[in-house]
Amino acid sequence: MAIFRKSGGKLIPVKELNFDLEKHIQKLTEDNLENIFDGLEFVKSEFQLGQFRIDTLAFDKEAKSFVIIEYKRAVERGLFEQGLAYMEILLDRGSDFITEYNEQLNKSLRKSEVDKSQSRVIFVSPSFDKFQKQASNLDLHIELWEVSVYENNLVEFTPIISESKTRTKLQASNKGSIGKIQREIKTYSEEHHLLYAPKMTQMYKELKEKILGLGDNMKIVYRKNYIAFRTTSGTKINFVAIAFQKNSMDIYMAGIKPNEIEDPKKIVQDVSTIGHPTSGLSRVRITKSSEIPYLFGLVEQSYRKSVK
Repeated sequence: MAIFRKSGGKLIPVKELNFDLEKHIQKLTEDNLENIFDGLEFVKSEFQLGQFRIDTLAFDKEAKSFVIIEYKRAVERGLFEQGLAYMEILLDRGSDFITEYNEQLNKSLRKSEVDKSQSRVIFVSPSFDKFQKQASNLDLHIELWEVSVYENNLVEFTPIISESKTRTKLQASNKGSIGKIQREIKTYSEEHHLLYAPKMTQMYKELKEKILGLGDNMKIVYRKNYIAFRTTSGTKINFVAIAFQKNSMDIYMAGIKPNEIEDPKKIVQDVSTIGHPTSGLSRVRITKSSEIPYLFGLVEQSYRKSVK
């Protein structure tokens, strides 16, 4: 993709530069981890685990899972074999990751608080070949991100596959690394949630259409317990998350505090001090479509607040 600089009404091409070392890619990524990957928490660089040295160990605070990040300066064969090996480590050595997390961050994360079914491996490189890009669409939780650096201190991180894209399901296998990953790693989707709450399908689709109409600066994130709509600018938070019950939907808003919402009907609940599946501080429960217009007014406030 060509990048230009505007000067006096003309577009001047911005020259792409090269990374001299993988370490330069690693430092740039680690220093900006949370901004690049929407909330990943840095744990440790060069983490040695048995015969493996992991470039970056991170923790996904929203998915409650560990993430391994590896860096490549050029196209490298055996990329997915390495990715599969790391996925097995994430599934088999969870206690080691928890111990390292607690020691490095001085926290007390417990095994019950980690969802290993959402573990993933990320490769960051200036380029990948076409076969690697095709393979990244397989349902293996191995992601590819291309990084480019340009003059004038411009940097671009581009995911080859995003969470919102449909991944290709592999044929069932009971053997080897792929079989293990298929059994233990879960990919959640809209269908997963609506299958649990079929009565909510029409209400959800009506609300979804309204939410997506707010702007084009958002993406949908599918988690185990909810579907979230996240801004890609501003605070980049889940301004609304929907948790499904069989006969209702719980709407959580993280973009705005309960006391900041204009809510004449006083239906917003403050959930900042009680347990719930998302990061939202405000909650509304709806049971019928007639409640959507008023609810949407509340959701819109959360969106507007999150993009400032």
